[in-house]
Amino acid sequence: MKINKQSGIGLIMVQAAVVFTIQLSSCKNHHHDTKKIFHYNEATGIATLDPAFSKNQSIIWAVNQLYNRLVETDSNLQVAPSLAKSWEVTTDRLTYTFHLRRDVFFHDNASFSTGKGRRMTANDVVYSLARIMDPEIASSGAWIFNNRIDSIEGFSALNDSTFRLKLRRPFNPVLGLLSMHYCSIVPREVVEKYRKDFRNHPCGTGPFQFKAWEEGQAMILVRNPNYFESDQSGNRLPYLDGIKISFYDNKATEFLLFRQGKLDFINDIDPSFKDELLSKSGNLKHEWKHKLMLSKHPYLNTEYLGILVDTSDPAVRRSPLANKKVRQAINYGFDRRKMMLYLRNSIGTSAESGFVPIGFPSFNANLVRGYYFDPIKAKRLLDESGYTASKDKPLIKLLTIATYADMASFIARELEEIGIKIQVEVIQKSLLLEQTAKSIAPFFRASWMADYPDAENYLSLFYSKNPAPPNYTRFSNREVDRMYEQALVEENDSVKFDLYRKIDQIVIEEAPVVPLWYDEVIRLVSPRLSGFNPNALNLLELRYAQKN
Repeated sequence: MKINKQSGIGLIMVQAAVVFTIQLSSCKNHHHDTKKIFHYNEATGIATLDPAFSKNQSIIWAVNQLYNRLVETDSNLQVAPSLAKSWEVTTDRLTYTFHLRRDVFFHDNASFSTGKGRRMTANDVVYSLARIMDPEIASSGAWIFNNRIDSIEGFSALNDSTFRLKLRRPFNPVLGLLSMHYCSIVPREVVEKYRKDFRNHPCGTGPFQFKAWEEGQAMILVRNPNYFESDQSGNRLPYLDGIKISFYDNKATEFLLFRQGKLDFINDIDPSFKDELLSKSGNLKHEWKHKLMLSKHPYLNTEYLGILVDTSDPAVRRSPLANKKVRQAINYGFDRRKMMLYLRNSIGTSAESGFVPIGFPSFNANLVRGYYFDPIKAKRLLDESGYTASKDKPLIKLLTIATYADMASFIARELEEIGIKIQVEVIQKSLLLEQTAKSIAPFFRASWMADYPDAENYLSLFYSKNPAPPNYTRFSNREVDRMYEQALVEENDSVKFDLYRKIDQIVIEEAPVVPLWYDEVIRLVSPRLSGFNPNALNLLELRYAQKN
């Protein structure tokens, strides 16, 4: 149900709804008790529960509880079965045939003829994936199938339990695309009944189902008693009775609630209290060790500075950043390790290899050599570029958002020591995104989080035929394009990974980006939780979570 906001009445109704639901669940199944509710806070809010718009972490975390895809990513970043129990690929790698589970049911919903959730079929898969591409829906995930799906026979249901996907040309990462939350399976009846209001009337096949949402106050999801998955002992998942999401936008309030036991975990540590909790080496300080758990895990996210290198633009040609040696000097001209130690409390790893982060099987710091702090080499490169001899050195403007202003200022100070004049300009995130998308931001801070577990997702930022996004720097290199296209159809992982590393090395040498650090998932976790494991995509995975 959707509750309209009327002062505190809506929140009271939400709280009443969850109490009633959990009590009812407890009466039906004494194995669960009323305490098995997972609490977390979403400071940025949740814009929608329609998976066609799951473009950021806050939406993805909620959508992950409500829906399933044909396939999913396991803890080893391998594509694993989900709604599809198996699949075959033709020798030309154009046709994928998926065999669906027959024991999957949608959540109960009044849109169904009996009010009970009906069985999910291949027609639902066809509808859900085609919906992403529908211009009238205007899904933020429409790009994932652009120029990749056969225009006539792209999606088809051979029977109730067999779905076929046909590509225009081979694209090996397609299974990774299908693991994205945009590809969650939805029922036509419910979507067509609510239309745009489907955002707050979600219906999926996931481990939890929607109960109530008071925007800006709380959201309640409850255990799906008909969920199809079981653990190794045959116990039906999930173990939790429900999830309560709060929406406090103050990080200090969030931390206080966590300390009071009213939240079960916090994702990431706010800079305002990281020094209180963590040593400079990134470990939990002694006084906190028996009060909470610190969970750290590699995160497929690269933080970087981007440089517009489209020399067809007169403004780019006039900039000192058009000179590769200046870009290389910037990469050598600041101390990433010192930055990580003092500004990040060692959360993450200095990016001294390529653009592809730690966590991918193709990552190899010995084979892809990046930049390290070397002011002597940086000054020599500036001399060779002619920048040092220039009488009127133009000011280089670095655009960033407020969250990263301290990082940008640190880099600017260090670069000033080698003779590069940087002006840091802090702007709104929406404006920065707009300027990078329009290719009018010459030097900017950015990050790239993996959409799916294949390094191709990172290297696509440097494929010249891609627009911005993802090619925000407008980088173009024929050899990179050739190897990228070859990697898309390469079946041998060793050969493919070698191509990935060669592309990465060229990108690093041409320096359209300044990699800063490879990120890390860091969570503060209640000692009462078990089975709550991190993953390299930083998904909120609650199927196996238990609360003592």
